Amino acid sequence: MTLLAKLRCVTIDVTGTLMAYKGELGDYYCMAAKAAGQPCPDYKRMHEGFKLAYKDMAKNYPCFGYAAKMPNIVWWKTCVRDSFVRAGYVYDEETFEKIFRRIYASFGSSAPYSVFPDSQPFLRWLREQGLKVGIVSNAEYRYQDVILPALGLNEGSEWDFGVFSGLEGVEKPNPKIYEIALERSGNIAPEQTLHIGDSIRKDYEPAKSLGMHALLVDRFKTPEAEEWRKSGAVVLPDLLAVQKWLCSAESD
Repeated sequence: MTLLAKLRCVTIDVTGTLMAYKGELGDYYCMAAKAAGQPCPDYKRMHEGFKLAYKDMAKNYPCFGYAAKMPNIVWWKTCVRDSFVRAGYVYDEETFEKIFRRIYASFGSSAPYSVFPDSQPFLRWLREQGLKVGIVSNAEYRYQDVILPALGLNEGSEWDFGVFSGLEGVEKPNPKIYEIALERSGNIAPEQTLHIGDSIRKDYEPAKSLGMHALLVDRFKTPEAEEWRKSGAVVLPDLLAVQKWLCSAESD
């Protein structure tokens, strides 16, 4: 029996698996600053500032401030302000508000993202096979409500249910987020479920720990991919390859 014949559900990661960021972070911060009459910030400093600010926010207020009941916009405003400060840019309140509103709107739209060409056909193919499809992502509510639909990945035609860390208060690599996904699938058994992602730590290992099948997509030729393979993981270059593999792979 092929693995495909055994499966009843497939869960899938978003960023790096179904879609990627377009351009650089600095592009969007530069456009926002210019629109507020300010010079374009240094890209490298901005990128480093954002990385540190985001890491701090994720540590102090995980899942986009879920436990602290922090509104999404406040979480991002704190993160963006700290990003600018760390990069060496301090604005008055009115100027910062203009810059922030533009950045927040940009990243809440489809503008900074591009869907891989095989993503929509693959999700539709899974559903044509009679499988339930779930999205599992460390993302905030706008992914579910705005961003994925704007990119042509809609609940009801490309996926059946979503589990987003900002809405659940739990994030990968905590296996609990996969338990929520299994519940939301209608309590399909882990051994009848496959998870697809691009991180061995956040996707592969926690899914496997619950008894789910798992594989990794390596779209960007990650240097660690060889180690992933040596550890026993199935690593494939894209979702077209996953589709072919599913039709031929034998079930355990």
